[in-house]
Amino acid sequence: MTTTLYDRCAQDAAASVITAYSTSFALACRLLGPRVRTHVRSVYALVRVADEIVDGAAEQAHVPAATQRLLLDEFEAETLTAIARGFSTNLIVHAFALAARECGIDAELIRPFFASMRTDLTRTEHDAQSHDAYVYGSAEVVGLMCLQVFVNAGRAVPTAPTPDLVDGARRLGAAFQDVNFLRDRADDRGRLGRDYLGIDDDESRDAVLARIESDLDVAALAIPRLPADCRRAVTTAHGLFAELAHRLRDDDRDEVRVSVPTPVKATIAARAIAGRPPRRSAS
Repeated sequence: MTTTLYDRCAQDAAASVITAYSTSFALACRLLGPRVRTHVRSVYALVRVADEIVDGAAEQAHVPAATQRLLLDEFEAETLTAIARGFSTNLIVHAFALAARECGIDAELIRPFFASMRTDLTRTEHDAQSHDAYVYGSAEVVGLMCLQVFVNAGRAVPTAPTPDLVDGARRLGAAFQDVNFLRDRADDRGRLGRDYLGIDDDESRDAVLARIESDLDVAALAIPRLPADCRRAVTTAHGLFAELAHRLRDDDRDEVRVSVPTPVKATIAARAIAGRPPRRSAS
């Protein structure tokens, strides 16, 4: 597929968003092969902008909740229209549409994502059922979008990933989201007034961590079956979140946001580059 100057500008804009917002994700992205790297950045840039509508920049600009809902609806509509047209005046949307058209990312994955983003405007507490629905839309489908890129970037016609890869992508996305919920509990409750996990004692917190570890272990089994140019990056991302889960087990202070020190991140990346297998919770 021919890439125009406008396409490259849009993709560069998406890369800038990711670099600014997440050092860990930017690190993992650099380990992706060039076949997939640009499209994965474009997927995550769209996700990041949507999140800013409901959690960040729009709120800081004192945009009312009703207007945030309108902006989110417009953003979703523009995304779907861009995929159909092959063009958007919004650079981030245009970059995403390029990835979606080539790799077979369609409304079946896009609509659940925006549905979960809308939930943040109306729901502040979650039970088990609403948590699972929210995580599917906010995180699992993002993993599935990336999987579409991993399997289909560069193909003339997209093909469906195998069921084991689909399950691995969903479980990895769910683990990532629950780790972030756990490490951001204080901010979610204090600044946003939200409770995603329903933790009220040590036992329920341990249950969340056990679920995260189980999801990471299932995902670890699928990673070696990904295309070779994706494995190092996904192994690195998996390792970073496995390390966060380990540190969350050791430190249950909500007021302290657990993080992975830079030297440890480098070690995790080096292990992945060397071809070491993904970390398992028992290892």
